[in-house]
Amino acid sequence: MFAAVADSILDRITVTVRGHGPDVLLIPGLASSSAVWDCVTNRLENHFRLHLIQVAGFASSPSQANAQGAVIQPTLEAIDAYIKTNKLQSPKVIGHSLGGLMGMMLAVQHPEDVDRLMVVDALPFFTVLMGATDSTNATPQAAMMRDFTLAQSQVAYAQGQKQFLRTMVKSPEGLKLVTDWAVASDKSVVARAMYEDMTTDLRPELHKIKAPVTLLYPWDAQSGFPREAMDKLYRDNFAALPRVKMRCIEDSFHFITLDQPEKFAAQVDAFLK
Repeated sequence: MFAAVADSILDRITVTVRGHGPDVLLIPGLASSSAVWDCVTNRLENHFRLHLIQVAGFASSPSQANAQGAVIQPTLEAIDAYIKTNKLQSPKVIGHSLGGLMGMMLAVQHPEDVDRLMVVDALPFFTVLMGATDSTNATPQAAMMRDFTLAQSQVAYAQGQKQFLRTMVKSPEGLKLVTDWAVASDKSVVARAMYEDMTTDLRPELHKIKAPVTLLYPWDAQSGFPREAMDKLYRDNFAALPRVKMRCIEDSFHFITLDQPEKFAAQVDAFLK
């Protein structure tokens, strides 16, 4: 039986528990639903106890305490509290995008919470993709994007998400899902979490992660980005991580779980063995 969780946890996350066996936590990304893991949940619940995290304010979930103020760090503390309240013994953690960043933060700040970690297309400093060199350098651009999103009408926000997400999901079915999740998200929560994501630089702390890490990252010829350059991007940014296995998933955009579900499931199987 699971212990009753404090209101402070429920104000930041809701958790769906499925299956029986060793514990696995799955954390979705920015403006995403925990349904992003559907390609593996049915097969895993026969052998593992899955804890599907839903961040408050994303994908039609009530914003609760995330309606104002910081998002990422308080949500991280809620995940840590959930693990400790329910006496989970060093669960395996899988996180996509912002969820991958949070998984790395959990491994740095609460190493006892993470037996091993799978990061699904997340960088320790996201804004390096926009030319930023450190969090201070990234702050003006991050603030501009946050404030722009906050000022948008809901109609303009929805239209912008529809345009942007075409570069993130290759699968037509997956694109519809992700777009629906983003449009149903509280754009204020999205804007503030995006700002925090863009200004978080974990590279100086990667050496603190003692848990073994599997990193999955995508590549697709349609991106126009050479495969060698993609390999170097991830290799360079994770150079300080002592125990990491890197796996490139080809023919996929950012949402690997939706673009290449079978390849992703095979990687998860290997990770959990």
